[in-house]
Amino acid sequence: MTALTLSTAAASGLRADAIVVGVAKGAKGPVVAPGAETVDKAYDGRLAGLLETLGASGAEGEVTKLPAPSGFKAPLVVAVGLGAQPDTDGSFGAETLRRAAGAAARALAGSKKAAFALPLADTDAVGAVAEGALLGAYSFDTYKENGRQAKDAAKAKAAKGPLAEVALLGAKPRDRAHKAAAERAVAVAEELNRARDLINTPPNDLDPAAFAAIAQGAGKEHGIKVTVLDEKALAKGGYGGILGVGAGSAATPRLVQLTYTHAKATKHLAFVGKGITYDSGGISLKPAGHNETMKCDMSGAAAVFAAVVAAARLGLEVNVTGWLALAENMPSGTATRPGDVLRMYSGKTVEVLNTDAEGRLVLADAIAKASEDAPDAIVDVATLTGAMMLALGNRTFGIMANDDAFRSVVHEAAEEVGEAAWPMPLPDHLRKGMDSPTADIANMGERYGGGLVAGLFLKEFVGEGITWAHLDIAGPAFNEGGPFGYTPKGGTGSAVRTLVRLAERAAAGDLG
Repeated sequence: MTALTLSTAAASGLRADAIVVGVAKGAKGPVVAPGAETVDKAYDGRLAGLLETLGASGAEGEVTKLPAPSGFKAPLVVAVGLGAQPDTDGSFGAETLRRAAGAAARALAGSKKAAFALPLADTDAVGAVAEGALLGAYSFDTYKENGRQAKDAAKAKAAKGPLAEVALLGAKPRDRAHKAAAERAVAVAEELNRARDLINTPPNDLDPAAFAAIAQGAGKEHGIKVTVLDEKALAKGGYGGILGVGAGSAATPRLVQLTYTHAKATKHLAFVGKGITYDSGGISLKPAGHNETMKCDMSGAAAVFAAVVAAARLGLEVNVTGWLALAENMPSGTATRPGDVLRMYSGKTVEVLNTDAEGRLVLADAIAKASEDAPDAIVDVATLTGAMMLALGNRTFGIMANDDAFRSVVHEAAEEVGEAAWPMPLPDHLRKGMDSPTADIANMGERYGGGLVAGLFLKEFVGEGITWAHLDIAGPAFNEGGPFGYTPKGGTGSAVRTLVRLAERAAAGDLG
């Protein structure tokens, strides 16, 4: 993990590989952003002109490198675009700073240390730049030769690992607010990056049992109680949904409970994550081209796991229970068939019309179990439907809920941390499409509005009187395109920060 330090040192005297400055897109060309005054002065006030000569415009995410001024101990200046220059109070938004810091950190892969002289107008800006840099520096190279410490010295030198250290210039190490913002950024970024590692790990190394073992290890490290139900305990408990999905795999399913408690807590949140460690579609096999990235189908469980650990590390005054519904969905002679009926943990029966609609089955059992504790709210997170991707694209997740006010709270939390999300309805008329002549409900309904149908299915398993929200992160959970901002290619850790913010709001008594 990239190290983070706060520094009041002058940019000119700091020993580093690079100094990162911000540049905005002004009406007449690039404009040097606050925080880079000493750097601009060393260029005799000509930094903006030099950048324009090099083709820089200040557009968001644009990175331009140039030699550092004479007298600087760092040899390089890296200018990162912040987008349009603010026309109100002159300050840049947290998400703008987060993305810029991420882009700069990515551009400095292979460097030992970089000093970030970006605008730090307030404590929120300190946290945003720190978080963006730590997330942007992420890389997953466990399975590459350089990740295994290449024996060939030339190959090892050529391999660019993540930026090793970030120094925030202008952030005061003795300022309590600045220090707290940095510590929060480190905890959230480290756990989010842990979620990314899990998502990126190939399914032959991350089956339900392996995931459960990782959760147990983290529990011991951070004082979280972890309970694991294996296939025998699941059978004894009547978890027909989880068992039904995992029936076709040699890797047996698990239900993992992570319990974080605080002595002063007055609120209790339950987070439930879909953890399909690989999804072939089962008997309803996915066609070629649709299963190559299905190691990411446990992104919801990864997000829940990371959020609970982050809450524990931050010592939030709230009780948080995480539920990881883990299974591998495979076709075999023992797999659940279309037409089978499963008896769920809640006692309801489900006719399985499509074994590729498996996420809702494991979530249904976990939601029903979580409801027994009567938490103040349940939030489930899942890469649930391709329909949500058709509706909202690849960077925005959908929010559904049985309470409009709580749905707004979740949406606000997502916006506060810079995660793109959008509230979606749960139209009652779509429920009829899941009526089954054989069971209490079918796991499929109308084709159109499939993401909403899935939400309505899950709603059936929420305990009476319990506030609930469903986050369908199918789009943003796994980035198949090029990296952008602080978002890498591959697993993204979508929804981790939203869940952490919800826990913070609950601790503050602000759940609406």
